[in-house]
Order: sequence, then C-alpha cells, then structure tokens
Amino acid sequence: MLDSLKSGLRAAIKKIVSSGAVDEALIKELAKDVQRALLQSDVNVKFVFEITKNLEERSLKETPPPGLSRKDHIVKILYDELAKLLGAEDEFSFKPGITNKVLMLGIQGSGKTTITAKLAKFLTKQGYRVAVIGADTYRPGALTQLRTMCEKANAEVYGEESNKDSPDIVKNGLKHFEGQNFDVIIIDTAGRHKEEKELLEEMTRISKVANPDLALLVIDGTIGQQCYNQAEAFHKTVPVGGIIITKLDSSAKGGGALAAAAATGAKIMYIGTGERIDDLEKFSPTRFVGRLLGMGDIQALLDMAKRLETEGNEERLKRITHGKMNMEDFYFQIDEATKAGGLRNILENMPGMSGMVKEDQLEQQEERMEKWRYIIQSMTKEEKADPDLINASRVKRLARGSGWPEHEVKELLKAYKNSKSMMKASKGRQLQGMLRKMGLG
Repeated sequence: MLDSLKSGLRAAIKKIVSSGAVDEALIKELAKDVQRALLQSDVNVKFVFEITKNLEERSLKETPPPGLSRKDHIVKILYDELAKLLGAEDEFSFKPGITNKVLMLGIQGSGKTTITAKLAKFLTKQGYRVAVIGADTYRPGALTQLRTMCEKANAEVYGEESNKDSPDIVKNGLKHFEGQNFDVIIIDTAGRHKEEKELLEEMTRISKVANPDLALLVIDGTIGQQCYNQAEAFHKTVPVGGIIITKLDSSAKGGGALAAAAATGAKIMYIGTGERIDDLEKFSPTRFVGRLLGMGDIQALLDMAKRLETEGNEERLKRITHGKMNMEDFYFQIDEATKAGGLRNILENMPGMSGMVKEDQLEQQEERMEKWRYIIQSMTKEEKADPDLINASRVKRLARGSGWPEHEVKELLKAYKNSKSMMKASKGRQLQGMLRKMGLG
C-alpha cells in the first residue's frame, strides 16, 4: 500500500537515525526528503509545505521530553504532523437496538458495489447482522455482481431486476427487511458524476426514502487530489458522514487522495487495501502513519492485548508464555490473528516485521491457518487438551472429519509443536515483553 510514499519516508527517517549527531543542516535535509516523498504521492503542495515547515520549526525549537532522544523526538514530530494531515481519529459506532441504514454514494467506476460487499463482510466479522439493498438500476449486471459478492459475506441482498425506480426499490427493500432484527442495512446506489444533475436529484430522493443514519462516499484513490472536488459536490447534495478510499494498494496518488478527502472535513472511515473481500479496514490516521513510517501499529497491538485480557484468562496467558500451551490455546492464537485482520496485517503492523515475508507465502500461510481451524474443531476435548495423544489412526479420523488431507493434519501438529518449543526456549520473553508494555504481563 502506497509503497513509494512508504519507502520515501522510511529512507528519510533512516538518514536521521543513522546519523552521528542532529544539526540544523540534517533537519533541513529531512524536511526536503519528506517534501519530495509527499509531492511524489500527489499530496497538495500547500499541505506539503505546511507539514515540512512545522517539522523544521518544531525539530529546531522543541526540547525532547525526559527519556526521549532528540532523534526519536524528531521522528515523533513527523509522525504527529502526518497524522494531523489525515484528520482526527473517528469514534463512530453503530447505534445498538435499532437497524442502522447506510447509504453508499460514489461516481461510476469508484468500486462502490465491491466496497458495499466488503463492508458487509467487515461488519459481519464484527458480529453485526447485515443486509444489503441493491438499488443501482443503471449499470447492467450490478445486482448480479452484488449478490455474488455478498454471498462471501453471508449477507442477504434485496433487489428487483425489472424495476428501474431506485427510490421505490429502496422503499420495498426496507419493508422486506423490517422486523428481521438486522443491525445494519447497506444501500448500494448507482454511480454518478458531480455534474449529472438528474442522478444527483435521484440521490436526494433515495436519501429521503431511506433516511440514512450514515451516508458513505466511496472515492477511487487513484484520482488523487481530485477527491476534494468530488467529496465537496456530493456533500452539498447529501450530507456525507464518512468517506471510503478504495484502490490504495496500487495507487501512486493515494497520499493525495487521503489528504484531499480529509481536507473536506468528512471523516475517512474505511480504506480498501486490496482486491480480496477481506481487504477493507477501519481507517485511523495514527495507525496508518505508524505503518508508513515503519513504527508498527501500536494501537492494533493494544487492541489485540485487550482481547487477550478479556477473552483469554490469566491461566491461558501463563500457559502460552511458559511454553505449556495446549491445542485450544493454539486455536485461540489463530482466532486472534483472524480477528486482527489476518497474518498479513499482523506482520505489517509489527515494528520491524513489515516486508519480511513474501506476499505469496503470506497467502499460503493464511489459507493454511484457515484449514487448521477446521481440523482443531474436529478434535475431541481430550485431544485438544493433550495433542500428544494424536497417533496415525487419529490423524486419519481428523482428516476425514475436517475434510482436509492427512498431510494438513500433520502440518498443524508440526506447527503447534514448533510454536510450543519456541515459547519454551524463550520462556515467552518476546510475548511477555509485549504484554508487559501493554500492562498485561
């Protein structure tokens, strides 16, 4: 994601960190390197000069707080300024006890239908009951595409192939889902352009019928600074409560898109980071900047630690960190990795780990972890408590029960033993250190 910006900023930081001493010339050089990286990522010139001016002034004038070196303080200043550029943290959450209606808006080609399905999957994974209404009556095959994609999200889709009246479809869809205790209903609409008066008027009518709790504007990250004009035009028609930026995985203009969208005052709530249905994440400026700078996503680790604390009791933590874990503990760890956004996100968020594992290896390992979950679910209570009981005949039974070949069962047992041995050898020092920093160890 935003690889050129990432490498440019990290190279600039490396220069500071590896230098013998920090002086005015080095700070000015850092400001120029950051300027270059941001301009190449299509960030608005005015914002770029504002950031680098603040970076330079603060680095020269501020005294680092006790316990922080001058170099670390300068990196922290850069972190703060970039996070500020991308807007404030978003505290939005869906209201409990009611059906929250989400209206999806965007121009044609922004990836709105795909993002609707991704959002349905994202919210389903968070425990929400989600339904979808397909109200795009202009693009041929839009409803079929939406239904196909939403199958992967286990979300029911309401649509009417023969009806060309979008507000009417929305009204019928809301009536269809009434009383079914859905937490969120997502309404997919036709893509439109800020100059298309007729479509913008239709959007107003749909908004009146739906009375949405949240209107989300989907913007293609490859258009860069043009995001500002798009967001402004839509916001004048229907108050936009949040923005989703798509296609950030491949875009050289992604920095410009993020900065421009944030400048409208509407919160960037989600970002699309790839083509898979799971490649959508909640946007946090501080997390995002931490990953760009290679500092790791501290908040993601805190969130994981919170789950470890609430869902995994002290006894489990003690077993894992002392290398005495059983198969249930191993399953718990796999489950945590899934909740945290998969192995890819964990490695991306861990300081020093980003980029160390190849993409194809990551995908293979993620697929393997998914198989392991099914195999562990096929185990008896005794086998989970003591995996050493699993002999050749039990391997065969587990393979039949889970639907995966025997060699996958053996791979799981091997991975479990390796993980246990590593924890035992290090006495859980790495994990304990991480947990201690988070106030859990």
